[in-house]
Amino acid sequence: MSRIGKQPITIPDKTEVSISDGILSVKGPLGELTRKVRNDVKIEVVGQEVVVTLVKKTRLARALWGTYASHIDNMVHGVNELFEKKLVVEGVGYRVELSGGELTLNMGYSHPVKLTVPEGIEVQVLKNTINIKGSDKEVVGQFAAEVRSVRKPEPYKGKGIRYHDEVIRRKQGKKAV
Repeated sequence: MSRIGKQPITIPDKTEVSISDGILSVKGPLGELTRKVRNDVKIEVVGQEVVVTLVKKTRLARALWGTYASHIDNMVHGVNELFEKKLVVEGVGYRVELSGGELTLNMGYSHPVKLTVPEGIEVQVLKNTINIKGSDKEVVGQFAAEVRSVRKPEPYKGKGIRYHDEVIRRKQGKKAV
């Protein structure tokens, strides 16, 4: 039994949840999100709550039960309050610039790395921090992971791109005899 799937998801005011032909859509003050839904689980809107139930008792259906409940909860949260990821750039000479819909990262390579900002995401660059905001949790997290993967933080000096709340375990390095 899925503990997450059993719990109903409350719908806040000014938010609409509807499902038709296997497509779930959530509309709110900050936008609209849609997701395709498999027919292994049944999603119903009852009053101000969304209830996810099993149709078949297969292993896949039980796995999807909690997954879809989490997705719906994230969608409802995202159209009411934006998800945010903060990245910190550390290192001498490392720079980040935002021009138009493109993020340019100068991270000590022989060339600047350019990343296109996905649709529906807002990126702000302030000195050595990058703020990524959006209503879709998956897209925000994926883009933040792509930016971080350009130069992951290294354990000796801590140079690279890290999440704001990430703790880098530092190594001591060589000792002179």
